[in-house]
Amino acid sequence: MSTKDALALLAGAIIVVSLVGTARTPPATAASPLGNTGGTLPGLAPIISDADKAEARALIRRLRTRGLGPNAGYERTRYGENWADTAPGVPYAGNGCRTRDDLLARDGRNVKYRAGSRCEVVSLTLEDPYTGRIIRWRKNRADEVQVDHVVPLNYGWRMGARRWPMSKRLDFANDPLNLLPVYGAANEEKDAAGPSGWLPPQRRVRCAYVTRFAQVAVKYGVPVTPADKRAMLAQCR
Repeated sequence: MSTKDALALLAGAIIVVSLVGTARTPPATAASPLGNTGGTLPGLAPIISDADKAEARALIRRLRTRGLGPNAGYERTRYGENWADTAPGVPYAGNGCRTRDDLLARDGRNVKYRAGSRCEVVSLTLEDPYTGRIIRWRKNRADEVQVDHVVPLNYGWRMGARRWPMSKRLDFANDPLNLLPVYGAANEEKDAAGPSGWLPPQRRVRCAYVTRFAQVAVKYGVPVTPADKRAMLAQCR
């Protein structure tokens, strides 16, 4: 090999090494709710195609309707310990980690844990599905990222959960299908509203959001108000 060829080869190797060394870790790919019926895949990808929207509408049409029931007797403790790891029938339960940490690890990028812990998330980068903003979160700003119950616990209570056994309420509160880490301010704005009262500010994920709402409602037998059902169908036209 000539000196000229050797130098060209060396230059090429340096370029390759440089590219490898500066490559960014690819982001977690958000999943469509239609392909994420167990809730263990990250994020909330938009539903775009006509065929997928038709599938979403078919799911929403399965929902029973009724008026919103009374709020009497509702407390967060009716659903068990906050972020309990003891729910009897959902993914991640019994793995030794709090549900909130499981969800942060599922949806976050560049996730870092407290030294010596395999569970406690202390920082991450999150693309908020509700607003589209990129959040570089640290635990000392805990409320900046909150884990939303897609079907709110209070909504479930008013739609019949007060008559469920505790084991079912514990599953409902800790089921990853019903949980999304999101921008805290958006979660607080939503509060306990159904889809006729609140939808994600980011319009392109609204059909996916109501589809996820419908998946949870169907799984747990939660009816929705007639107004909520109409609003849900309207998002997936």
